[in-house]
Amino acid sequence: MLINADKVTQWKKDVQASVDMYNAWFLQFAPITYRQSRVSATAEVKETFRLMQDLRDINHKSLRAAPEVLTTLRMCTAPPLARDRLVGFSSTKKHLILSLERGKLPPKMHEKELEASLKRICDTIVSLLDMDIFPWLTSNTPPQDEDRARAATIVADRLTGAVYDPVIRNVQEIRQLEKIQSYLENLGYELRNPVPGSDPRDIKQGTFCFRYNITANLGNRTVSIPIDVLIQPKELRKDKMPILIECKSAGDFTNPNKRRKEEAAKVRQLKETFGDETTLYLFLCGYFDTGYLGYEAAEGLDWIWEHRIDDLMKLGL
Repeated sequence: MLINADKVTQWKKDVQASVDMYNAWFLQFAPITYRQSRVSATAEVKETFRLMQDLRDINHKSLRAAPEVLTTLRMCTAPPLARDRLVGFSSTKKHLILSLERGKLPPKMHEKELEASLKRICDTIVSLLDMDIFPWLTSNTPPQDEDRARAATIVADRLTGAVYDPVIRNVQEIRQLEKIQSYLENLGYELRNPVPGSDPRDIKQGTFCFRYNITANLGNRTVSIPIDVLIQPKELRKDKMPILIECKSAGDFTNPNKRRKEEAAKVRQLKETFGDETTLYLFLCGYFDTGYLGYEAAEGLDWIWEHRIDDLMKLGL
């Protein structure tokens, strides 16, 4: 039995209700989170200033000693450099940029290539530094405390904007999981942590777990499929497969449509391993338009709206 995928005449009304719910949460939560993120970002920027001698010492040696400052350095340029743009301007590899921003040097990269790449990265950043907010770099005088504080605030705002959306998505996902947990526990279900890699069909009845990786066998290879929520009903299904749920939230209509193929790919992989009856339910809150819903329905997916969480009961809990 389909839950919402076949209720086409209800879709527009549900989309609006979901958008309203997300916006209400965002307006209450976002200002606090932004302020917290900005405080943290300001501390990171000031530490970068210290490590880079107030940006006078941006070179391959200093970057090698503190690779994690690269994210902040990208926000010190005019205009601020997106990661992919830095890759292009410095003729380096994206995996190197990603490694540096995680605070690591790529272990398999040849030493000469690494040094040359670090030099090009630093040369690119130095050539694009925003001199309007770092006046001490042109005056050749030490920065005053107020100059440093003003520059740190501006860069921190840029840095916060760059990392804010992932922070919001992460907190929203945690909130969704907590809401599902509360709902299931009120029904008498218990949160458990199954042995990693075990068959999901062996999960104990009347239990659920979060963020579990299911191993799927695809011909001559295996893949690990991350699933946000697994619920084993109190009465086992015929195939003994638990209910699989993917939590999804979105603050605009664009991103969900860019990533809508991901869930369809997961379903195909699950069916190939566990049978055609296997499905994946989406738990939606936010901006998911009828185009997104139509695509997912055509791919065999169904969903539960967070604003109507009681639809979970239709899954046979």
